[in-house]
Amino acid sequence: MTTAATAEDAGHARWTFRLRVSSTARAALLGEWDRCRWAWNECCAKSKAVHLRNKHRPEGADKQTCGPAQLDKMLTEARKANGWLRAGSSVPQQQLIRDFGKSRAKAQKDIKERLPMRQRAGMPKYKKKREARPSLNYTKRGFRLKDGRLHLAGGIVLTVVWSRNLPADPSSVRVYQDCVGHWYCSFVVPAEVQPLPETGAVIGIDWGVRETATTTSDAHDLPHAEHGRKAAQRLARYQRMMARRKPKEGQAGSKGYRAAKQQTAKLHKKVARQRQDTGRKWASVVRDHDALAVEDFRPKFLAKSTMARKAADAAISATKTALIEMGRKHRRDVRLVHPAHTTMDCAQCGARTKHALPLSERTYACTACGAVSPRDKNSARVMLVRAGLNPASVDGGRPDQAPPGLAA
Repeated sequence: MTTAATAEDAGHARWTFRLRVSSTARAALLGEWDRCRWAWNECCAKSKAVHLRNKHRPEGADKQTCGPAQLDKMLTEARKANGWLRAGSSVPQQQLIRDFGKSRAKAQKDIKERLPMRQRAGMPKYKKKREARPSLNYTKRGFRLKDGRLHLAGGIVLTVVWSRNLPADPSSVRVYQDCVGHWYCSFVVPAEVQPLPETGAVIGIDWGVRETATTTSDAHDLPHAEHGRKAAQRLARYQRMMARRKPKEGQAGSKGYRAAKQQTAKLHKKVARQRQDTGRKWASVVRDHDALAVEDFRPKFLAKSTMARKAADAAISATKTALIEMGRKHRRDVRLVHPAHTTMDCAQCGARTKHALPLSERTYACTACGAVSPRDKNSARVMLVRAGLNPASVDGGRPDQAPPGLAA
């Protein structure tokens, strides 16, 4: 089974820029965040109260609801009665209620579908003051761009570091602070589409741990960069410093503890950027191919395996996301292929082995047709077969040797 990821699926994109925040603007942003955090926590409390009230009601009795309309009414009444809440802009507070409603609806949907605990989204939780990072959403009526600066509702003016020009007027903006303490603004703009000329080539991509991506073309394989392993020694040093200086429960951290925590956050941020940069650079593979058959791999199950650290360091999900986004931008045909049995099928004749191959066995040998090839290369070719892309031609038709029921 394959899923097409085309350019039409991407109506909007996010463009993120660094912010230069003055002390006055920082205080105003943190004040807005305190009000939004209060509104979120009130929504959590009201949601729990309604749930307990409905739980003890008799069968057949009318049950109360806690949807966006009820929460908006609660916010309006709170702003009338509370001058501190009324001093802030209503736009980010209303948007936070929208986010709360979406999060709660997703959790309720997963519960209704009876998904296992490990797969379903949890109910919204309280945002603690020292743990939740500031994140403010503004719709078009809550911000404007003037003289290269970002003006937010409530008289907050921020200096944007324009690394590139926006392709169109943004419809909304998110202002947030990362783990290092830097401030960013993320604009929502219509997605750019830059069609490229046809090349007449197709490629199959298989994700792995030894190599992040193995393709049907040797020139486009992505080796494991191991950014996390290279930074592990420094990270362990900073974490030992944090452990030695960890404050007792209820006490504020010392200056040395905060410095070690800052260094740890910076290193984590650097590794994340390196992984993202590697994935985005490799995603330019879409420029050389008209169609891509990509394994729809979800590496969540590897989190509890012995390969968890190396799989996390490979950043397969981030690389796959970058590849899909690049395909949408350049109007390439990206087909997501279900990963079931891709290591057991033969790309030549479609025969399937009787048992799963152990990870130590790196060569695939078909007992039906006698074909022998590297295991990951065979899986990459299986992606092409299942996606209905003939590796020998560019007509995009179903290969003659493709097993029934696996073509798109």
